[in-house]
Amino acid sequence: MEGSFGMFWEMQRKGIQPDGVVISCLINELGKMMLVSQGKAFHGFVIRHCFPLDGTVCNSLLSMYCKFELLSVAEKLFRRICEEGDKEAWNTMVKGYAKMKCDVKCIELFRKILNLGVEIDSASLVSVISSCSHIGAVILGKSLHCYAVKTSFDLITSVVNSLIDLYGKMGDLTVAWRMFREADKTTVVTWNAMIASYVHCERSDKAIALFDRMISENFKPTSVTLVTVLMACADTGSLERGQKIHQYITETGHEMNLSLTTALIDMYAKCGQLEKSRQLFNAADQKDAVCWNVMISGYGMHGDVESAIELFEQMEESDVEPTGPTFLALLSACTHAGLVEQGKSLFHKMEQSNVKPNLKHYSCLVDLLSRSGHLEEAEATVMSMPFAPDGAIWGTMLSSCMTHEEYEMGIRMAELAVGSDPGNDGYYIMLANMYSAAGKWEEAERAREMMKESGVGKKAGHSVVY
Repeated sequence: MEGSFGMFWEMQRKGIQPDGVVISCLINELGKMMLVSQGKAFHGFVIRHCFPLDGTVCNSLLSMYCKFELLSVAEKLFRRICEEGDKEAWNTMVKGYAKMKCDVKCIELFRKILNLGVEIDSASLVSVISSCSHIGAVILGKSLHCYAVKTSFDLITSVVNSLIDLYGKMGDLTVAWRMFREADKTTVVTWNAMIASYVHCERSDKAIALFDRMISENFKPTSVTLVTVLMACADTGSLERGQKIHQYITETGHEMNLSLTTALIDMYAKCGQLEKSRQLFNAADQKDAVCWNVMISGYGMHGDVESAIELFEQMEESDVEPTGPTFLALLSACTHAGLVEQGKSLFHKMEQSNVKPNLKHYSCLVDLLSRSGHLEEAEATVMSMPFAPDGAIWGTMLSSCMTHEEYEMGIRMAELAVGSDPGNDGYYIMLANMYSAAGKWEEAERAREMMKESGVGKKAGHSVVY
């Protein structure tokens, strides 16, 4: 960058006025290097010195601010450019929304582009397909596939890759595999998308087999490939395969970045090799929140709550802030060990750490309290939490009320559950069973009649387990 900007400042000293191409190139370079402060300062410099702000420069600025994820600035600039009907600006903004995870805005803008007849590029289509994947927009995703076929975008490898990812996240492995198999050209990204699809759909055996085939066909795996296939090994507890992948990484001299180190820590922990996991954790030069969380979770899942909490205390002393998953791993560990006071203390500590509890955190706390017989506290938690309880919470409360013979509380909870979702047959069954346990046979029969009147029936394999 010093070379290009050095030449620019030399031009300034000699009084040579730069054109839009020069300004655009410099802006693109700042965006590529993610130099936020310098990028904003250079934008101001361009305005103050009345340098040309033609379409090329404006689009470069828009692209730069999208890369910086400065949404309000990018939108303000886009509103000005789009009035001039610049197709590049529309495409840049679609890609920007996708990068900033503004998936709904990305899809809405894409629809507007189609309605206005603005020409789109393949990168925009990839972006909007990616947004559909993130928010689970199944029907729209399939429509985009049809659009890609109609416009021949489906012949472009990047579009094929995004569609494989889309169908994988939708759980449609048949279509994902067909697209992979029929692709005119496959890249490492194509293989990564298919391997990730198998992992997402809990077909880790297929993911590992495809990884082996990838190696045999002389494709060089990236860190993304290796992280994904290590996840597959972790999910299936395939220690031997995980060790072979670790050996492959070492023998090929692959760069050991943080995401790869974290994946290895997770794999060894889930395969029961906590000592190896901790060895890799200690050897890591850098540790982010995810790395800490994986190690804490590893101790928790194996019942070593003391080590999990000790590691959490070390995390607090480091410069890494704990996150929601940190506390979820700790609460889960306390729940399985029945450590009520420590669990409650950790839950309250979330507020001090500026972490807002979500439904999973409350579910863990309710489980911890109710399992250990603190049913009044559990009920108070359910009634005061800022979320509607889900089936897991109602099921936990009802099961504990039955175990501890707190039938009146159980009836209250079951009635609330029915009121929250009258179409859920599991809640009626809970209520009827609780009435029966309390010896209230008439009420139990009435609950069953209510279920029939509501048009729901007792179904096997319901999501609410009781």
